[in-house]
Amino acid sequence: MCGIVGYVGNKQVVPLIIDGLRKLEYRGYDSAGIAVVDENHDLSLRRAEGKLRNLEECIRLNPLDGNYGIGHTRWATHGRPTEENAHPHRDCTGRIVVVHNGIIENYLQLKADLRGKGHEFHTETDTEVVAHLVEEYLMTGNSFEESVRETVKQLRGIFALSIISADVPDTIITVREGPPVVIGLGDGEFFVASDIPAILQHTRDVFYLGEREIAILTKDSVRVTDFDGNVVEPKQQRITWDPIMAEKGGFKHFMLKEIYEQPRAVRDTVRGRLSLDTGKIYLDAMNIAEEEFQAVTSIKIAACGTSWHAALAGKYMIEELARLSVEVDYASEFRYRNPVLDENTLLIVISQSGETADTIAAMREAKQAGCKVLAVCNVQGSMITREADGTILTHAGPEIGVASTKAFTSQMIAVYLFALYLGQLRGKIDEEKAKCHAQQLAELPLKIEQLLSDADTIEELSREFFRVQDFLYLGRGINFPVALEGALKLKEISYIHAEGYPAGEMKHGPNALIDEKLPVVVVNTREKGNEASELRYEKTHSNIVEVKSRDGIILSILTEGDEMSSLVSDHVIEVPETSDLLAPILSIVPLQLLAYYIAVRRGCDVDQPRNLAKSVTVE
Repeated sequence: MCGIVGYVGNKQVVPLIIDGLRKLEYRGYDSAGIAVVDENHDLSLRRAEGKLRNLEECIRLNPLDGNYGIGHTRWATHGRPTEENAHPHRDCTGRIVVVHNGIIENYLQLKADLRGKGHEFHTETDTEVVAHLVEEYLMTGNSFEESVRETVKQLRGIFALSIISADVPDTIITVREGPPVVIGLGDGEFFVASDIPAILQHTRDVFYLGEREIAILTKDSVRVTDFDGNVVEPKQQRITWDPIMAEKGGFKHFMLKEIYEQPRAVRDTVRGRLSLDTGKIYLDAMNIAEEEFQAVTSIKIAACGTSWHAALAGKYMIEELARLSVEVDYASEFRYRNPVLDENTLLIVISQSGETADTIAAMREAKQAGCKVLAVCNVQGSMITREADGTILTHAGPEIGVASTKAFTSQMIAVYLFALYLGQLRGKIDEEKAKCHAQQLAELPLKIEQLLSDADTIEELSREFFRVQDFLYLGRGINFPVALEGALKLKEISYIHAEGYPAGEMKHGPNALIDEKLPVVVVNTREKGNEASELRYEKTHSNIVEVKSRDGIILSILTEGDEMSSLVSDHVIEVPETSDLLAPILSIVPLQLLAYYIAVRRGCDVDQPRNLAKSVTVE
């Protein structure tokens, strides 16, 4: 949730940390702060409530400098989003500072114990106890490293910590128990961050700190141990992302840039995994044997938020192409319902960041029950990719906007590839059908580009709707997840109340909402010649007529050339024709644009909507 940046080396530390925090502000923007130590071992700290620009103004008015330091951008969990509660936090001496991402569950007990020993606290946060615990262990004669090690053994919860002491020059100690920590490697310099974009312009050589590991960074080296002090050899990797990919590239917002990157993201996710000649699917990074996939009798998918909508679409894809039963769970509910799992159950987990706390918990429970776990993820080296038995990386590139766009479409592509792979493996798809599916998939990026070329029409349409207070989104079959995702995008960034609903459930309650003020978005694409698709289309068309008879305002997402539903709709957005299973990837694009343009007209902060963070690494 929160963002951490740390640096030790020879560069100017304050601009480097502030620039890194700017790239992590999507993780939290309730407050921000920085602490640095100079060559005289003096520690300076600045903090500010609100967005990072407030901290930058604070530094402009009251400059600071140093040789090494740590910074933080906060998404508030414990304590109000005030300057007082902003990180970094200090001990009684003011010589030790800590930044924290996560939740310390036993902080009240620790706080009471420390108060009993004479420690004074000044914030409402759970983080402050860490600085005082380190101070307490230092007073008993431990070294800085030993004190941190003993401190983290006292903590319950999930936490990523970076800690510096003004009395231990050129040293940052960073800890991971849950949330992500990436260590950047340079020549005479080292970096710590919550995510790669924060340090990518300085180094592409990184490693992820593992669970219950501690890294000690100095100007000369980085050393990793576990919580007990045993030496750990980290697995280094080279990041291939271009730093420009994490910048706006001339777009007004990251979200708009990422919407326009979807053709490229789809191409990159498919590249190297599909043969147009045979239709055969090739999956890399897979430690699950073909025989193990063939032995699977049921599939469960666990995900959160937008990824859960991709999972719902994936259910239709896998059941249609592989003829296996699929059950979709919110990851946050999965481990609380005692799911029926065995060695013949495959769990698929979907996460953009690979660090979603609830999804990791679901994965671990399934593995304990003997299940194989397949991950769909956008971040190589993340916790989920390291613990899963197999991974399909989405290759969407860094996604900075809090409201997911290109990650969502890439996730659906990844699950579609797996559905084709499993269908071929189980003998449910012959070569002729496989080649047909492959061709439709290969054509998809061009069709998305065609949709994006008509964005001006959708921008103009946003004028009709940006003042409304409620929206209803309807879809049937595989279009239902699109309705849910379209509604989520609108509510996330424009703060308009929006509901996604199965079209067939209208008579069971939502009809009561319809009047002349309610816009109803209906996703009603069709695949000509597909009997099931035609039937679904006709039934949804009846729902459009039903809404119109009650004076509702209809905006329909329709396949090109559809005259029947166009005639009874107030507004129409046409999408190119494709198969039923790929239609959601086209249908969601105009709904992403509609949400974006409505939010812009309402003056909302599109990239950083209130009360939300990009990566949910706490429950």
